[in-house]
Amino acid sequence: MRNEMMHRPVLQDEILDLLRKRQKQMSGSLGELQEQSYADNVPIIPNETATFLKFFLKQIKAKEVLEIGTAVGFSASLMAETIGKEGHVTTIDRFDVMIRKAKLNFEKFGLSEQVTLLEGDAKEVLPTLKGPYDFIFMDSAKSKYIEFLPECLRILRVDGVLMIDDVFQAGTIMQDIKDIPRSQRTIYRKLNKLFDTVLEHPDLTVTILPLGDGVLMISKNVDNIIINEK
Repeated sequence: MRNEMMHRPVLQDEILDLLRKRQKQMSGSLGELQEQSYADNVPIIPNETATFLKFFLKQIKAKEVLEIGTAVGFSASLMAETIGKEGHVTTIDRFDVMIRKAKLNFEKFGLSEQVTLLEGDAKEVLPTLKGPYDFIFMDSAKSKYIEFLPECLRILRVDGVLMIDDVFQAGTIMQDIKDIPRSQRTIYRKLNKLFDTVLEHPDLTVTILPLGDGVLMISKNVDNIIINEK
């Protein structure tokens, strides 16, 4: 399950050590899951992204959270613990192995009532959701981000935040496509299409953060967003 892109940081090693190692690791059972996932090369979010996520959710006082891409349930558990029992996390995944592991972790952490895991392809699940959500965290197949974007914006509340993980493709996103391995070119094209779509959109407020393999933060300024994919 090794994700090669997780091992090609785009920041200098010294800065990465500051962000990833000097910031507090997660504690308790969540910390154990974090440590075991890193050891097993399970593609959970790196510690600097987890730390930011915990900080940010507290600042925006999110109560209704949606996640696309559950994996073993680390980030959903982190978000559920952060927003507290008055909040709720809905998470979507389609892989049976991950679903089983995530459910066991939610039960172990006492979060089964606070986290709803929807099983299926996000392409089919997202249109069935009504929202509105205060915060949406998208950490799934990168080639699908642009496809999921319109539905995510539909169910995001005005001034809510959509956070999209792993958008730098290990720092290769701005290289010439001829320098990109053929196996990665679809992801490269789709991520660049995502940037082209959101960065100049008049009804979105967007910023990019160098956390992990890059994070794209999108806030919706009006209720009905029209996405014109270039």
